[in-house]
Amino acid sequence: MPLFDIYPRYDVTLVSAKGVYVYDDKGQEYLDFYGGHGVISIGHSHPHYVKLLEQQLQLIGFYSNSVNMPLQEELAKKLAIQSGYADYQLFLCNSGAEANENALKLASFHTGKKKVIAFRKSFHGRTAATLNVTDNAKISAPINLDNYPVVWADLNDEKAVAQALEMKDVAAVIVEGIQGVGGLDMPTEAFLQFLAKSCKENDALLILDEIQSGYGRSGKFFAHQYASIQPDLITMAKGMGNGFPIGGILIAPQIKAKAGMLGTTFGGNHLACTAGIAVLDVLATEKLISNVIQMHQLLIDGLQHILGVRVIKGKGLMLGVQFDFPVKEMRSKLLYEHHVFTGAASDPTLLRILPPLGIDAAHIQTFIHALKNVLT
Repeated sequence: MPLFDIYPRYDVTLVSAKGVYVYDDKGQEYLDFYGGHGVISIGHSHPHYVKLLEQQLQLIGFYSNSVNMPLQEELAKKLAIQSGYADYQLFLCNSGAEANENALKLASFHTGKKKVIAFRKSFHGRTAATLNVTDNAKISAPINLDNYPVVWADLNDEKAVAQALEMKDVAAVIVEGIQGVGGLDMPTEAFLQFLAKSCKENDALLILDEIQSGYGRSGKFFAHQYASIQPDLITMAKGMGNGFPIGGILIAPQIKAKAGMLGTTFGGNHLACTAGIAVLDVLATEKLISNVIQMHQLLIDGLQHILGVRVIKGKGLMLGVQFDFPVKEMRSKLLYEHHVFTGAASDPTLLRILPPLGIDAAHIQTFIHALKNVLT
């Protein structure tokens, strides 16, 4: 049976991984500075992560949400401590798109409205509601179009948002903590504070999409915490499970649950919760968020002196390096000649860097050295 061929792929077959390295079927070692779209947070095959998953699999791997699951409560307790959102409720699902889909639905349930404000160059998922607020018409089929009204604004354009909110018919404003696919642009701290205040004044909910920028990647648990705000809904995924499919929504206490309003078969299953618990354990015991701040500065110091670098965007270990030329060929050379994985964005001149959060100075030196060699 042929695969439905939708992904452009590098001619590399990975068979194992450890820490910040992945290995192909020929034994070649690669430095992973992309983490499979920023999914690998605590490092590949982390021993604590592997141990907990193996132990859980020997007990029970899955049952639906029709029974009590203390693992969900353990995950929620640890997440409350590390995120700072102890009074929020947790809904567990399977992916970032599913988290955003349900967050949009909750906002509509709570406000009784359906218009949403979204931002250009955003990416929130490939499901029905999320495609309506994803700024890429190419990935929307006719059936996805016009599910609900959307007002588009430029990131950090307070005037456009204020005008849209004046109508009092907006259910939610959805914004990424740091734009991922769109090119690592960020809402300013002042803009996030404006959004939080304006949403409250106009009976709309603020949804912070922290799917890629959350779980310590920015140097704080969530990127929006640099602005000292508390959104109504916070969506999470990628780094949450270190490769195991898990997503979630943090839901403000004023949003009340009703039986049947949300649902999931696989969300919050035994293995998913175990993966999530292991990630939180390692983030805390290895002080990985502190490491992100230190490694961010080392990366910036190294990148600033590289010929052709125009702008460095993002925070922590979620960086976009913009050059004055398309980076496609450079990425191929980094991979095939220097054995370093990096990422791309919708901007063809932008190199995306999303390594595991435990990288050290030697890994950064290796990456900078490879980048300099490719450019010369």
